[in-house]
Amino acid sequence: MNRTKIILDEKDIPTQWYNIMADMPTLPKPPLHPATHKPVGPDDLAAIFPMALIEQEVTQERWIKIPDEVLDVYALWRPTPLYRAHRLEKALATPAKIYYKYEGVSPAGSHKTNTSIPQAFYNKQAGIRRIATETGAGQWGAAMSLAGAFFGLEVTVYMVKVSYNQKPYRRISMETWGASVHSSPSNLTNSGRAILEKDPDSPGSLGIAISEAVEDAATHSDTNYALGSVLNHVLLHQTVIGLELKKQLEIAGDYPDIIIASCGGGSNLGGVSFPFLYDKIHGKNVRVIAVEPQSCPTLTKGEFRYDFGDTAGLTPLLMMYTLGHDFVPPGIHAGGLRYHADSSLVSQLTHDGLIEARAYHQTEVFSAALLFSKSEGIIPAPESSHAIKCAIDEALLAKEEGKERTIVFNLSGHGYLDLAAYADFLDGKISDCAYPADKIKEALSRLPVID
Repeated sequence: MNRTKIILDEKDIPTQWYNIMADMPTLPKPPLHPATHKPVGPDDLAAIFPMALIEQEVTQERWIKIPDEVLDVYALWRPTPLYRAHRLEKALATPAKIYYKYEGVSPAGSHKTNTSIPQAFYNKQAGIRRIATETGAGQWGAAMSLAGAFFGLEVTVYMVKVSYNQKPYRRISMETWGASVHSSPSNLTNSGRAILEKDPDSPGSLGIAISEAVEDAATHSDTNYALGSVLNHVLLHQTVIGLELKKQLEIAGDYPDIIIASCGGGSNLGGVSFPFLYDKIHGKNVRVIAVEPQSCPTLTKGEFRYDFGDTAGLTPLLMMYTLGHDFVPPGIHAGGLRYHADSSLVSQLTHDGLIEARAYHQTEVFSAALLFSKSEGIIPAPESSHAIKCAIDEALLAKEEGKERTIVFNLSGHGYLDLAAYADFLDGKISDCAYPADKIKEALSRLPVID
């Protein structure tokens, strides 16, 4: 197969999402109520989520039907293309075959629309008027703003302050689609005001922004909360990526030795890898690698224990790899990876040895992004570039060992609204952030103790 680009037809869009909980050797421990530390029930979540999403959060049914209304919107950009990176292979002089699934063709520019569309649909169906949400680098905020426009929902976005300042065009895209965007921490919520009182110059974090959005939703009866990663139903929706990828690799007559994706909360990684982890669980030999920043090394340096998903402690406690819910990562340009914890599903699979984890500094990530863009023509998002760096390393290892192998990574979004970050790198203004061991140790010391 010499084709560089493998495209499916609209009829090949998956009609069901794949739920890995049906096949996991060990299921994650249940979420706990933040006050009582008892397992949460549907009623505990009903104040901020529609029942359809609550059911998807807990079900162990293997296949979940995608509503026709969601498929109609998916068809605007799905199926997404799979590329064979011939030019990158040539630049590396590697015997490895490198493929990338390109999610940047979505209207919002990333994989996040795969879950924002169904979340908007289910909330509209439940009679909700407004969505409150958070965003780091802005990909999720943009995706939710677009989904709100499609389904007639108002959207309020709390955008992490450092990214709000670094990435103004992402904010403008959200506002163009009709959303209200606030720099977080803000003065609009009790949790935001509490952070600003302690640290008026706080750069913000996803944990802080989540606290603000959850508080907003919980205190307004016409408003629900939407999350762009971490939760089970979010990763479920993203499996359209991996299901399409399987079909495309069959057309190419190939199967991956390695699946790679960047990992902040886990939606990108889960989306591309879970259909292949089904194969691994049932005896297939395939490696899955999660890639994260050295400055926020959740899977590689965090602890596997119960913690809050937000800074203020408003969310249920989840069993996951965490750096501590009030840890504020350095202000790296890959804002979508600045999250203190990971999905319970990804965390459990990593704990059980089914997923590997790796961390890189941002200068080596940007160097890999430049090589990729010069070879393949696409300027990748800083988050996605972590996967590119890992794919390059694995391809060079194949060269060193003189072995052929098939490497597939998810190019989860384009970087055309991140050009200020590239300008900083090209001007020598980006440096590596040291692993903040003391701050992480301090944050971990404040984790709740669960009997």
